[in-house]
Parts: sequence; structure tokens; C-alpha cells
Amino acid sequence: MDQLSGPVRYTGGEIANLDYHHGQLRPAVGVQHYQVLRANRSHPEWADGFGWTYNHAPMLAYWNETFYLEYLSDPVSEHVPPGQTLLVTSRDGIHWGKPLVVFPQYRLAEDVRRPDGVVLQAGTAAVMHQRMGFYVSPGGKLLALGFYGFCPTPKDKPNDGLGIGRVVREIGIDGAFGPIYFIRYNGHAGWDEENTQFPFYRESPDAAFLDACEALLTDKLATLQWWEEDRSSDGFYAVEEQRALSYYRLPDGRIVGLWKSSNAAISSDEGRTWSLVEDVPSLIMAGAKIWGQQTSDGNYALVYNPSPTGTHRWPLAIVTGENGTDFDRMLLAGGEVPPRRYGGQHKDYGLNYVRGIEAANGMPPRGSLWITYSMNKEDIWVCEIPVPVQDRIHSHVRDEFTDLVSGGPVPGWNIYSPLWAPVTVEDFPSMADKSLRLADRDPYDYAKAERVFPESRRVEIRCKISAGQSDHGQLFIECCDGKSTAPLRVVFDSNGYIRVLNQGYYVEVHPYEAGVWYDVAISVDAVLQNYELAIGGIKKKFRFFAPVLSVERITFRTGPVRRDPHLETRVQGGDVGDGDEPVPEAIYYINLMETNGEEL
Repeated sequence: MDQLSGPVRYTGGEIANLDYHHGQLRPAVGVQHYQVLRANRSHPEWADGFGWTYNHAPMLAYWNETFYLEYLSDPVSEHVPPGQTLLVTSRDGIHWGKPLVVFPQYRLAEDVRRPDGVVLQAGTAAVMHQRMGFYVSPGGKLLALGFYGFCPTPKDKPNDGLGIGRVVREIGIDGAFGPIYFIRYNGHAGWDEENTQFPFYRESPDAAFLDACEALLTDKLATLQWWEEDRSSDGFYAVEEQRALSYYRLPDGRIVGLWKSSNAAISSDEGRTWSLVEDVPSLIMAGAKIWGQQTSDGNYALVYNPSPTGTHRWPLAIVTGENGTDFDRMLLAGGEVPPRRYGGQHKDYGLNYVRGIEAANGMPPRGSLWITYSMNKEDIWVCEIPVPVQDRIHSHVRDEFTDLVSGGPVPGWNIYSPLWAPVTVEDFPSMADKSLRLADRDPYDYAKAERVFPESRRVEIRCKISAGQSDHGQLFIECCDGKSTAPLRVVFDSNGYIRVLNQGYYVEVHPYEAGVWYDVAISVDAVLQNYELAIGGIKKKFRFFAPVLSVERITFRTGPVRRDPHLETRVQGGDVGDGDEPVPEAIYYINLMETNGEEL
């Protein structure tokens, strides 16, 4: 088969090196990741209120100037009951509220014999599994959806077609949840109004809600996402045997459908019929999801894990194109993979099950591409990718942060901001003189902020830094090339000294004190393979510890380089321990960051 065959194709020359979480891909400029939920078994009050550590399959909508995020949750492992679906909201995509149960745990009220002969006893708990979370109706109603299935034995799956059916409820303009109804039963598996605990949607007295449900049921694109859990042969689904549909519209009105395992097809009649579903060999991927959409600039983007290894899902890449069928320029959308803190069945490593906002489900602020994913199937994240998607900038930078909104986005910066290691704009040292703040009290993660500048062989970098302490914590400062190779590393270390990595060993350059501002100047020379560090009146030259031909960004990170998990790390394993308690917080402020030099 021709590698570039299929309804869509990746034609770029970049591929991911999976020995690195970032894949050695050049990052898209200005991408910002924010953690929504940090699982915590010992302190449920700090997380979801339940202490459940399997959290996965998030989905996203933007409605009523609010982000809505829905995700699945089980106590420990995938497909091991009980299960429920939670919903969390945000006005800005950065600060998120407390998760609320939108579809609760479901237990059978009486014994039920399935068509396969298996008897589900009264009290058996269901688990949830859904490929679709939200629907905004033509009348402006926001519906949340879920699916209840059963896994009575380890061989069973909730998406085998034998589950109960799909449930729906309205989310009101005030955020309140309406009653839960079934919108479609798995009738072929023996489920109907007589043996289920929620009423059928047609029993609702709300005419507008009924109209919204009817509109959804006639939407062949939206409902095609349901096939996997339903698997009915009643002709409701135009495409069968495919999982996790993502779709978008081409300039000529046709619809591109993308499924797991590199499958794609095209519909010319709004999803009622499709071309033959084809394998797309140029989209290298395994069983993780792929997300495709038209971006606000009229171009197109696909976001997925460009990896044939389904158990180790990194990096998260984005490819772009102008016509919706041809994509190139593979860039890094997400390349951070912290340790998995909790063991469990099928808890794959990495950035799992990416989903975005369907075209009918809202246009978020700034015209950005917003996506959500689960990290290690235990934490929930969102990510904002600025549009147009860019891989370079062409003028040097000077950032002072004072004109930015405190607690808001940081334009031009690539941000990785866990809940226990947030990256924020703060009114420090004053409202008239703000700073970028990196804090860290997470024993297994770090805060990270990167600033891209023009690719240069020689560049002068200057920043002002103040540490909130000198007896714990670390701030690593690195310059990187397009593949994230760092030729130099400067550290505000936990012993009160600024140190550099020199020929494989750290050497002390200058002491530092808490609360003192330090001007740090780094003159990078990729021609001579060295750099000069100036701080506190001291200037010293050092050789690169790794060769690069150019540099194009500076990184600030509150922890050392992360190399685990790696491709040989076993997916099944126990808890790491001590992940539920914070460590003493370390805080660092960046008050100025500027670069000068000659662009390549």
C-alpha cells in the first residue's frame, strides 16, 4: 500500500523519537497545559471527593462562555466497577472548579440474564464508557451524555454491545443538572424501560429538552460516535467496527471521519453514508485517539500520539494543513510525562485519549485550539494551542509581564502547569511590576515555562530571577535547540548556590539568597560551542556539555530532566508511594526575560 494513500495523509518529513517524551519534535509556539484534576487517594477533598485514581477519557465543550469537561472515573482500574462520570467547569480554561458527579454509580435492582447467558446479579455495579460527552442542540441546549456497561468478568468490556444504554441530561444555563434519562437502550441486549432505573427521554415533560434529544438522534455524525458501546444491527449506524470517531468539514462540504488505529473515510451526505474506511499508513498511531478539526484561521489540524506503542503514549503531536486532507509540519503539542503514581489495570503511560471541541459545541476564547487528555489515566489536563499554529518566531523577545492579567494566560510562552506546581503571572513585587511565578510542592512533578526566540547561532539572553528560599527546591535554566537538546544547564540549587553542569559535573558559580533579585546573563555561542554566564559581577565561560548547531528557546523548570517512564517501563505495576502529600513549596520569580542576537 502506498504510504501516502487514504482520505487524509501526513506528508511531512518529521517523525517522533520515542526514546524522548518530547519525541525530539520542535514545539508549537505558545502551547499552555493546565492540570484540571490531580488524583489523590489519601485526600479525596483535594481531588474529586472520592479518592478514585482511574480518571480517563475526558471530553470538552465550550458553552455559555464556560468550558465543560466530562471524564470517566473508577476506583483503581479501567473497566473494574463501580464507575461514574464527573463534570468540571472553568470560565477561562486555567482555573477549574470541583468535579461534580453528572452520571452516578449504577447498580442493578434485580437479577438480569443477558443474551449471552451470563446472569448479572442484583447489586452488580456498572462502569461507564462513552466516546461522546456533549451535544449543543440547534436550539442552544447543552446535553451531557454517558453510557452504562458491565464487566462481570475480566474478559468483559463495557463497550461490547451488552451494556444497558446511553443516558442524557441537560445542563442548565445556571449550571444545574436536569433529570437523567435513557436516550437509547441496547435493546438487542435485552434492556428497555422495564428493567432500567432511569426513564426513557420521551417521558420528559420538557418540550425543549425533547426537541434537543430528537435533534441529536437525527444527527448521524454525532450519533456515529455511539456505535462502539451500542453495536446494534438495526441500521442506526452507517459505519460499524470503528472506534472513537472525530470528524470535521472540508472546504467543499464533505466530512472527514477519523477513527482509532489510523482509519479514515469521507462522507458526502452529512454522515448518512461513507466511503470505504481505509487504513492511513502515514498516520503512525496505535489504539489511542486522534483529534481533527478546522482551526479558526481556516486551516486544519490533527492532534495524536505518533507512536505505534499503545501502552506508552507520547509525545502528543500536532500536524497542520490547508486543505483538510494533506498534513505536514509535525510539531510538539505535549511532551511531559510525569511518573504514574497509582497502579491499575490498563493504565497506559502518557498523554491519553486526546479530544477537542466539536465545531457545533462552541468557539473558545482567542480562537485557540483547545484539547483535553488524561495523564497516565489518573490526572486530567487541558491544553490551549494558539492559532495560527507556529513553530518559530522571527523577532527577539522582551517580556516584563506587567501588562498581563494576573492569573491569566502568558502569550508566547509554552507553559506546563500542574495544580501543585503552577505557573502564573503574579503581582510581585507589585501590581505595577509583575512577574512570572513558578511554584512547586509536587513530589513527582514540576512547573515548566519556556520562551521561544529566533533560531540563532549566537544569542544574548538576560533574565531577572528571585528565589523565595535557598534551602530547598531547584530551578533549572536551559537553552535548547529545535530537538530539545540542551547544551547548557544553570541551576539555582537547594544548597544556596547557583551551579552549572560543566563537563559532566556541577560546579558552584555564585551563592544566592532568598528574596534577592539576580540579573542572569547568558551569552550562547553555538559556533564556538561555549557560553558565558554573568551573575553578581562574576563572568565565567563554560563549554557546552552537549553539541548543538543553534538554540531557539530558554527553559525554566523546577525539577531535573525527566527520563522515566521509558519504552521499556512495565505498564502494570504498583503505587509509587508518597504521591498524596505535598513537599515544602519552592517558589521562583522571573521578572524579565529578553534575548538579542542574529536570527539564522
